[in-house]
Amino acid sequence: MTPAELAQVVLTAAHAVFTERGLDPAVLPAETTVERPRNPEHGDYASTLALQLSKKVGVPPRELATALAEQLGRTAGVKSVEIAGPGFLNIRLDAAAAGQLARLIVEAGEEYGRSDRLAGQKINLEFVSANPTGPVHIGGVRWAAVGDALSRLLRATGAQVGTEYYFNDAGSQIDRFARSLLAAARGEPAPEDGYGGAYIAEIAEAVQRSRPDVRELDDAEAQEVFRVEGVTLMFAEIRSSLAAFGVEFDTYFNEKDLHDRGELELALRRLREQGHVFEAEGATWLRTTDFGDDKDRVLRKSNGEWTYFAADCAYYLDKRERGFERVVIMLGADHHGYIGRMKAMAACFGDDPERNLEILIGQLVNLLRDGAPVRMSKRAGTVVTLEDLVDAIGVDAARYALARYSADSPIDIDVELWTRAKNDNPVFYVQYVAARTAGVSRQAAEIGVTRGEAAAFRPELLDHDKENELLKALAEFPAVVATAAELREPHRVARYLEDLAGAYHRFYDNCRVTPKGDEEVTDVHRARLWLNDATRVVIANGLRLLGVSAPERM
Repeated sequence: MTPAELAQVVLTAAHAVFTERGLDPAVLPAETTVERPRNPEHGDYASTLALQLSKKVGVPPRELATALAEQLGRTAGVKSVEIAGPGFLNIRLDAAAAGQLARLIVEAGEEYGRSDRLAGQKINLEFVSANPTGPVHIGGVRWAAVGDALSRLLRATGAQVGTEYYFNDAGSQIDRFARSLLAAARGEPAPEDGYGGAYIAEIAEAVQRSRPDVRELDDAEAQEVFRVEGVTLMFAEIRSSLAAFGVEFDTYFNEKDLHDRGELELALRRLREQGHVFEAEGATWLRTTDFGDDKDRVLRKSNGEWTYFAADCAYYLDKRERGFERVVIMLGADHHGYIGRMKAMAACFGDDPERNLEILIGQLVNLLRDGAPVRMSKRAGTVVTLEDLVDAIGVDAARYALARYSADSPIDIDVELWTRAKNDNPVFYVQYVAARTAGVSRQAAEIGVTRGEAAAFRPELLDHDKENELLKALAEFPAVVATAAELREPHRVARYLEDLAGAYHRFYDNCRVTPKGDEEVTDVHRARLWLNDATRVVIANGLRLLGVSAPERM
């Protein structure tokens, strides 16, 4: 019996109690939840339904809890119900009801943990969006790991998700990039406001190989060649490195297209229609202070140039016009000030900024080697890049390490910790269970132990306390996935997997799946193999949500 099924059983019992007592069943909630008590001695699950309904029906909570407990006690699969405190229900399942979960998980396979909790929501999720002026730095890599995991979680809970990379190929930073490439091609120092690092020389050389005539052009023409060719090469490298990291986007959106298609003018017209645009000092402004921003924002400068904020407005409108009900944008720690202006901008378009726009801010990441921060890349010169991180600890460890912590917390990634094959390395600890469960299945097959037909499965034999502990941990997975998706917190999945790994290790140490020596194969061994394989399914499903592999051997 899963927690969701038990919660429904509790509601059914409440309906029966209300009918018997002549109480109005209309006050019953459409759904309820049960939770695992912190102290296992208090039962398998706890419900507060009696406390929630007491005032609505004018019945003391303990009296209502007593009636619910008596009704639940007559329900198949419920071993006992105890009343605690003012009216808490502590519920224990019998071994057969609890053990059936192992079969359910194995049969569900990759579908176990998925739900329709967010069905009907159409979400645009933008993350990374690093400027094409250099390799993806470690802060952007954090969003690559977290954003990709979040997209997987949202889809696993039924949302329609479009992932997006905003390719900022217009503006002054691109001009500085082009001038840096031109300087490198001529053997000159980088401009004072330009970009350095070995990658600049590499791209300059690549441009010259594809366009040898660039040496014969004047400065303006040569710079334009380096701008077009250099940005193309840099972005191709960014896409390639992200793909190698396991991250691909549904849409790669060019800022330049907003300008070329006249979408900035369209956005300005829409904002004028809403009555929030005004002219001052020769410039065109958006009155964002009407919606809580600390100051009004310029859309078009007095010289006619568009601002970055104008492009932000046009891009947001473009997403909404494509039918996305909710726009989620992941930004780095240095963009915290964007929240107020972006929320105000959404309101200026007539949207509800709390429903239609969501901005997530990620904190800084440090890579540590020998206890000291690694501050420079061999190739980029000034920052630590995606390739530096992967070279140091590998893709799986990097993705797990970056997704394991709440995005609003700074993190240090210790190379020594994340590369050692010991249980204090979180990704090793979890992946080792993936490998161990696969190994147990192989060993069982080699000596003739099979799960057998589902109809012959005897779940009541899974009555050891460590089996019960593992079953309860497995039962939590769907709720963890749903909560992680709703709260935009993939780290909840990682921490859950570590708890599940601990429960499996304790089960493995106390409950043999395969017989010793010449011992006879019994239904207990077969039942435990179901439980072992169910654990393998959940570990693999959880790691897949984080974009991390579940190895069969280590």
